[in-house]
Amino acid sequence: MGTRVGYAAGAFDLFHVGHLNILRHARQHCDRLVAGVVSDEMLRQVKGIEPVIPTAERAEIVRSIQYVDDVYIETDPSKLEAWNDVRFTHFFKGDDWRGTEKGLRLEREFAVVGVEVVYFPYTAHTSSTALRRALDTISQNALAVAR
Repeated sequence: MGTRVGYAAGAFDLFHVGHLNILRHARQHCDRLVAGVVSDEMLRQVKGIEPVIPTAERAEIVRSIQYVDDVYIETDPSKLEAWNDVRFTHFFKGDDWRGTEKGLRLEREFAVVGVEVVYFPYTAHTSSTALRRALDTISQNALAVAR
């Protein structure tokens, strides 16, 4: 069996323990781990999210994690495009994608090129969405007090 190259992609904006958990689990299942960091432009285009931390800084944070061997900046929404550049053998994702339309499509696309999709437990109690909501609430409360 050859080298198992893993790929774990994410925005990694507002880095939290859920991100760390995915990277830690992923590293345990491969010989080399590449973390895909979604670019600012892609976040705006695909998710309609304005990143808090710019791409270069997010990449530097993720690159500094002991489980990560390399970072790839995603500038195209196709995960197959990332595969063309990185040539990973395993794609890691949170299990919130398991059984969903997006997850099943990803599995079909990767099956064609021999990539195994591996799911890890999603950290439900901590998410970037929840952090964004909390920051919005704090910001709104601060504005209300200032008035």
